[in-house]
Amino acid sequence: MTRPDHPSGSDRIYEALAIVDPDRRADIIVNLQGDLPTLPPSDVKAALAPLADPEVDIATLAAEAADPADAFNPHVVKVVGTPVAPGRLRALYFTRAAAPYGEGPQYHHIGLYAYRRAALARFVALPPSPLERRERLEQLRALEAGMRIDVAIVDTVPIGVDTPDDLERVRRSLITTNH
Repeated sequence: MTRPDHPSGSDRIYEALAIVDPDRRADIIVNLQGDLPTLPPSDVKAALAPLADPEVDIATLAAEAADPADAFNPHVVKVVGTPVAPGRLRALYFTRAAAPYGEGPQYHHIGLYAYRRAALARFVALPPSPLERRERLEQLRALEAGMRIDVAIVDTVPIGVDTPDDLERVRRSLITTNH
């Protein structure tokens, strides 16, 4: 168990990392959140790919938003980025608002992060940033500090569990999948 006073999940994994890897053997740390039980293993692998570029500090995932209503749903985090390679964006901003404006795809952020160990240490040494506090999105702390986040684009958004209804939907989905 980690301390209950951490400002973000990344702060919690940094504390856990010191416990499970005191010899600092791991160079890449993946923060795989328990609220995404339907995330395919291939997406975890996809999240690691951007870290092949030494300029990338943190990697994450997104999928093209399938439901136009998601653009206006504050529970759906959107990523705004610029293409840097096929199937990959460099993140410019994350928001709960509809963004970006105009024609073109909108990307639904998937809350999995892969960090270089040094980037995670730098991140947790930073205080929560103004935009992070305003949007309640920890990744904005890294962007405001000039860290580079690249986003691997995957095919679908896994079912997230944020409410009791979501939990029931996941249970039904897993029962159907396993029978």
